[in-house]
Amino acid sequence: MTQRSPAREDDGDEIDLLALLGTLWRGKWIIAGCAALLMLIGGYYAFWVAVPKYQSSTQLALQIRSENVVDLESVMSGVSTETSAINTELEVIRSSGLLAKLVEELNLTQDPEFNGALRPEPAFSLGTIKAAIRAVVAPTPVAEAPQAEDDDADSPEVTRAISAVRGAVSASNQRNTYIFNISATTESPRKSALIANTLAQLYIQDQIDIKFQATENAVAWLSERVVELEAELKERENAIKELRAGTDLVNAETLQALNQQAKDVRDRLAESRTNVALLTARVENLKTLQQGDDLAAMAAAVNDPTLDRLSGRAGTDPAIREMFDERFAMLITREENALERARQQVTALEGSFARLEEQIERQSADLVKLQQLERETEATRTLYETFLTRLKETTVQRGLQQADSRVLSKATPGQYVEPRKSRILALCMILGAMLGAGIVLVRQMLHSGFRTPEDLEAATGLAVFGQIPKMPFRKRSSLVSYLNDKPTSAASEAIRNLRTSVLLSDIDQTPQIIMSTSAIPGEGKTTQSIALAHNLSGLGKKVLLVEGDIRRRTFAEYFDFGDSTGGIVSALTGKQPLAELVVRAPGMEVDVLRGEKASVNAADLFSSDRFRDFLQELRDTYDYIVIDTPPVLVVPDARVIGQFVDAIIFSVAWDRTSKTQVTDALRQFESVGIRVHGLVMAQIDPKGMKRYGYGGKYGANSAYGKGYYDAG
Repeated sequence: MTQRSPAREDDGDEIDLLALLGTLWRGKWIIAGCAALLMLIGGYYAFWVAVPKYQSSTQLALQIRSENVVDLESVMSGVSTETSAINTELEVIRSSGLLAKLVEELNLTQDPEFNGALRPEPAFSLGTIKAAIRAVVAPTPVAEAPQAEDDDADSPEVTRAISAVRGAVSASNQRNTYIFNISATTESPRKSALIANTLAQLYIQDQIDIKFQATENAVAWLSERVVELEAELKERENAIKELRAGTDLVNAETLQALNQQAKDVRDRLAESRTNVALLTARVENLKTLQQGDDLAAMAAAVNDPTLDRLSGRAGTDPAIREMFDERFAMLITREENALERARQQVTALEGSFARLEEQIERQSADLVKLQQLERETEATRTLYETFLTRLKETTVQRGLQQADSRVLSKATPGQYVEPRKSRILALCMILGAMLGAGIVLVRQMLHSGFRTPEDLEAATGLAVFGQIPKMPFRKRSSLVSYLNDKPTSAASEAIRNLRTSVLLSDIDQTPQIIMSTSAIPGEGKTTQSIALAHNLSGLGKKVLLVEGDIRRRTFAEYFDFGDSTGGIVSALTGKQPLAELVVRAPGMEVDVLRGEKASVNAADLFSSDRFRDFLQELRDTYDYIVIDTPPVLVVPDARVIGQFVDAIIFSVAWDRTSKTQVTDALRQFESVGIRVHGLVMAQIDPKGMKRYGYGGKYGANSAYGKGYYDAG
């Protein structure tokens, strides 16, 4: 028969609403207690601690049209009707400057409501505690000589009063209107009205003062600029006169005539340079022909009639040839003279052209400078006339400033607004319920133990054979007396139910050797083993209780063994017969084989064939054998002994042993192929069951079972 696998956890993120509601319902008293506690605190604050406050409001209307006495553009325009401009005005109303005027006007530094230094210090408060802690942790340093305060800086009292007033006043704009509401909330109805009305008047006066100051500033600034522009205009006009006096420039037409003259000279210079080039080429050609004997070519080159006549006879008559050469040389000289004259003319034209260009460049620069001065002078004159006109207009507006707002309705004595007792109580109740629900859910989330058999069965896949409550005794030696004195107690009945479940766990063969174990120490397995053996003996059967936990050996704390020595190790080694080692437990019809310290490892001892044969001998002698074994997660002894027993019951401490510990221990058994037959939820606290909402559900711990069990 294989062991059922533990139920798989849901890997999804779904939330079981019914389980969540069940958790909250089980913690209903915590939630109700938190809600009641916070309501009590809120009620104490609302009815005894909180100071009543009264609110009063003044209405202002924003003037969207301004009437000017004179038809001149105003220096200071009215307030814009854009949302940003209206919001800016709301901030101006609550600005430090305006509130400082309010504090000074109403002398609020002498009002305890706005000056905490004037309020009486309570005998016990957080302030006194903080001051005492600071005095102990950081002693007050030696006071330094007071320094001169800045005249423009507000005193600490004024600063605190401004901060307090800012918290007491508010400004808002009515939707889709140009109406401002200035509200003040204080401890006195009349004081609220006084502050609201005074702040409204100060705001209106502040608008007038700002406009008047802006007009004065504009007049002063325009006056300075007019004087500066007038001096600048005169300076520029004088610069134009000096420039005209220091240059021979008449006007732009004269410069244009010079440019035309320069163009003509440039054209003549180009022609002269061309002529020089032609003459130079002609002279060189003639000199080249002079070196040769081609008389016809020479005559043709100079186009001279005399040479034409002489060229025909010069070849035969030396005298004529001489006349020809002289005539040709004379013509060359004449061409050279013409070339020289042409060159002189080019030089003269170049000098004239250079002088013209210099004159044009100089006069062009003078003309540009003159035109620049004239433009700047004209701009300065225009700016001067504009500022002068603006100065006259601004001067006329002095004393005509009007505020952009007016009072629609003055504030009347304020109405009670806080504390809102019902709202505080409702909010405290809601917050308390939320706090309680949070505590319940966090506690449930952090909880890792098992509180119900259903949770234990769902986590392990094994049946729960019994639910054993805590037994009301302090010393372990009182266990047997309690079982004898309280045979019908809830704990005794729970052991009896466990006995029944164990004996019926295998229909084919009733378990004879029963092993009791747990995951970790302190889960009540030893107490459970002794109680089960005691209960089995009540059936008239021969029962042996074996202390299999030979490492700790706690049976001596439950039973008085007297001077008897030896135990299970002596029985296994054959040093003493079993009959001499078995001790009859005082107050019980049960034989006890105590544990004994061994020189070999306990796991090796229980793995031996001798231990298996020893258990077989016990089967022949006793009807039932109950073996108490060590915790599974501590030592392997329980897994070794579990191979030879008929039934294994596994104890889980109520609301303490974690799921991980239980599943790890069961996995240890499964790894060696051993079946755990059933679980026992031990050390159940009935009061805790009721506190968690399970008091009316589970067997010996249920409310409906009180009439069947003895108290205690």
